[in-house]
Amino acid sequence: MDGHNWPNIALMKISAYHKSIGDHVEWWDGFSQYDRVYMSRVFDDTYSEDEPEPCNAAEIIKGGTGYGLDNRLPDEIEHIMPDYGLYHWMPQDTAYGFLTRGCPRGCHFCIVSEKEGRGSRKVANLSEFWSGQKKIKLLDPNLLACTDHMELLEQLVQSGAWVDFTQGLDARLLTEQNIQELNRVKLTEIHFAWDYMQESDAVLRGLHLYAKLANRRPHGKFGTVYCLTNYDTTMQE
Repeated sequence: MDGHNWPNIALMKISAYHKSIGDHVEWWDGFSQYDRVYMSRVFDDTYSEDEPEPCNAAEIIKGGTGYGLDNRLPDEIEHIMPDYGLYHWMPQDTAYGFLTRGCPRGCHFCIVSEKEGRGSRKVANLSEFWSGQKKIKLLDPNLLACTDHMELLEQLVQSGAWVDFTQGLDARLLTEQNIQELNRVKLTEIHFAWDYMQESDAVLRGLHLYAKLANRRPHGKFGTVYCLTNYDTTMQE
């Protein structure tokens, strides 16, 4: 059900799997009868109301963080190339996916550590969800915290695709070495996260190093910096 301006990766993988075993896949409508309907939801009721369950399906499977943090795709679905054609009305020149999962930070406002583990680990090579598209949108929660991040950055370099790091990279983990590797990536967007005022010194140290060494700077000297406000900080801070 989720996926309006942004394709739902889980649904694209589920679609690819069912097509690979000969099943017919289509978007739900209220007039057909289905053997199975998948409902995917990112946010819970604090953000948006759930869709009512369809009555024209023999089986309904719900998944996504909006339904809980303990549901997972089976490996044979998790590691399949997404069916980007499922969203045929969206541009087909962009690949979406995760190279890593998890985050060591454990921020109280974020579910990633609870859902994916308190540590960043490699879960895929780029070829698992990229097949030559001109653009790549990464959704990794903390790529630079992964011990394999230099290898993964090199995969992005070798792709020759334009890369958007859609989530905030951890500025505290910037080094001369990984900034040099980021310089080789064709960047359309790069974002950094600044969530806690008590981390200001470490964040600013990383941002100044990036400003000094980076040669590709979308949207200014520091790229784009996400600043969390009104959680444990004031607008003045």
